[in-house]
Amino acid sequence: MFDFVDNYDVLGAFWTTVQLALLSAVGSLVWGTLLAAMRVSPVPLMRGFGTAYVNIVRNIPLTVIIIFTSLGLNQTLNITLGGGDDFKIINFRLAVLGLIAYTAAFVCEALRSGINTVPVGQAEAARAIGLSFTQVLGLIVLPQAFRAAVGPLTNVLIALTKNTTVAAAIGVAEAAYLMKEMLDKEAQLMAISAVIAFGFCCLTLPTGLILGWVGKKVAVKR
Repeated sequence: MFDFVDNYDVLGAFWTTVQLALLSAVGSLVWGTLLAAMRVSPVPLMRGFGTAYVNIVRNIPLTVIIIFTSLGLNQTLNITLGGGDDFKIINFRLAVLGLIAYTAAFVCEALRSGINTVPVGQAEAARAIGLSFTQVLGLIVLPQAFRAAVGPLTNVLIALTKNTTVAAAIGVAEAAYLMKEMLDKEAQLMAISAVIAFGFCCLTLPTGLILGWVGKKVAVKR
């Protein structure tokens, strides 16, 4: 029933999915942290930018963002992100960029929820001894916020892993792209769907279990 799998590079497609997820996760964590800092910043302009970015990006479909990176950035503005003339590399990097831009908005809100769990008195005490906003955020607030936000960030990572399938829209050869190719050539819808679904379960279930355990271990005891 599953003999057709030998004719396709299933592991290679899922390895591309893993690369998309990992690179996008790192980029989203960095950009999302900066956005969260902006949203709690005492500077109105930065707060306004962070709020506008999160509210706008979260309400744009990911497919639109991914296609924009290809049609808008690459084909219109000729941005290749160092990929030269290799369209596979260009589309992969553009997909990572689009996933980062989209997922960072959710990372920001997850971190902001963690920031809200930090007692206000701790930040006030830190400011009272002369620490700047950046120092208070980096030394007092964010370390506790990350520990409190492991659960929400885990959900964002799992959603990101599944969202990598949208990269198939611009030709990135990940799992969903391979699934489409197999469906075009094979008459085994149920078997193909089962293979791809099993692959994603192997990626997301351990992630949820491991990070769920980590979240309990690092949770701040109040």
